[in-house]
Amino acid sequence: MKTFPIPTREQVSPANQTIFDNLTKLVGHVPNLFAAFAHSDNALGNYLTLQNGKSSLRGKEREVVNLVVSQVNKCLYCLSAHTAFGKMQGFTDEQVLEIRKAEISFDPKLDALAKLVKSIAENQGHADQQLVENFYAVGYNEGGLVDVVMAVGDKIITNYLFALTQVPVDWPAVPAL
Repeated sequence: MKTFPIPTREQVSPANQTIFDNLTKLVGHVPNLFAAFAHSDNALGNYLTLQNGKSSLRGKEREVVNLVVSQVNKCLYCLSAHTAFGKMQGFTDEQVLEIRKAEISFDPKLDALAKLVKSIAENQGHADQQLVENFYAVGYNEGGLVDVVMAVGDKIITNYLFALTQVPVDWPAVPAL
């Protein structure tokens, strides 16, 4: 496989240089996968707009989506990054593993979310209807379902970019399931 180069700040467009500077301020570095987006003059900015868009999903719920989709897609990069972000949201190591398996014992609402997300990702959007009903039964509404689909799509973008580029993972390693 051809090595996919990680561009430096000097190798990207002025707009992407500004984004690199902002990412460095926020997380201390430019994550390799975000740098990969910067090969395009527009993709990094467009992706960050999607990722940072308003949603009815809370931070913990978004990390559930991120971890479950990344597990289904076997994306080591995103599993590593979102394990770190999940811990920042207050999840323990054990809880992160439960989330990745979509077998959450500590929160029934997050469990219903995780099971639905897993079915969506595994079945290319054709989720088990009972899981959709369970999602509604624990308190989510139609807007929440739409926001879940947006979050799944967001994560598929990065999962697929990693699968195609195999950029080096620059987050702490995570255990395999």
